[in-house]
Amino acid sequence: MVSQPFLSLIIPAHNEEERLPDTLGQVFAFLSGQDYSFEVLVVENASRDRTLEVARAFLADHPNLRIIQEAQAGKGRAVRRGMLAARGEYRFMCDADLSMPIEHINRFLPPALTDFDLAIASREAPGAIRYNEPEYRHLGGRAVNLMVRTLILPGMHDTQCGFKCFRAAVAEDLFGHQTLTNFSFDIELLYIARRRGYRIREIPIPWYFYPGTTLNPLRDAVQMLLDIFTIHRNARRGLYDLPR
Repeated sequence: MVSQPFLSLIIPAHNEEERLPDTLGQVFAFLSGQDYSFEVLVVENASRDRTLEVARAFLADHPNLRIIQEAQAGKGRAVRRGMLAARGEYRFMCDADLSMPIEHINRFLPPALTDFDLAIASREAPGAIRYNEPEYRHLGGRAVNLMVRTLILPGMHDTQCGFKCFRAAVAEDLFGHQTLTNFSFDIELLYIARRRGYRIREIPIPWYFYPGTTLNPLRDAVQMLLDIFTIHRNARRGLYDLPR
C-alpha cells in the first residue's frame, strides 16, 4: 500500500450487515479499475449485528481495506474517526447504501473537478435527479433544508447528502474542529468551512431512495434545530477559530 493514496473512501457502517457485502463489492470493482491509488476505510459504528464480521471477511482479498471500530454511536463520530485516520490526498465520505452510484465519485476528483476545497453531493442542485423517493420524505427534507438555509447556511441546496469529498488538509482542519457527533455534523462542517474561507462546490447527482434509514423525521429535525443553536454558540465562543 502506498504511503499516501490518491483517494481514501470512508464508509460509516452502523448495523449494515445486509448491505455492506454488495456495497464493498461494487466499491472495489469500480476503484480497482481506476488509474489512481486508493484505500477504503470501513468505520464500524456501535453495530448490534454482524457488520464487523462482514467487513473483516473482505480483508484477506483486499489489502487496501482498513477497518476501524468506533464503540460509541453517532454518524458524525464515525466519519470523523475515518477522516482523521485516512491517508489519502482526497477523502470521500460515502453512505453504505450507495444511494449515489459509485461511478459518480470521479466527478468529485481531479481532473474532472478542480479549484475546490470540498465538494458535496446535492440532490437539489440544478441537474440532480431523485429516484423512488416517497413524496412525504422529499417534502420533509425540503422543510429541513429551508430551516438550515434560513438559520445558518444560506444558499446551500443540500447539506445532508452523505457523499462529500475533502482535500486532505481541509479534512484534517474541519474534522479537527468538529464537535457534533450526530446527523447534524454535516451542517457544522459546512459552517466551519465557510467561516474559514474554503471553496465549496455542490455537485448535482442522481440519487436513489432505499428503505432502511434510521432517521426519525420529527425527532431529528428538532435535534438539528438545537444543534444549529449550538453551532452559533460555539462560533461566538471562538471554538472554530482556534488552531486544531
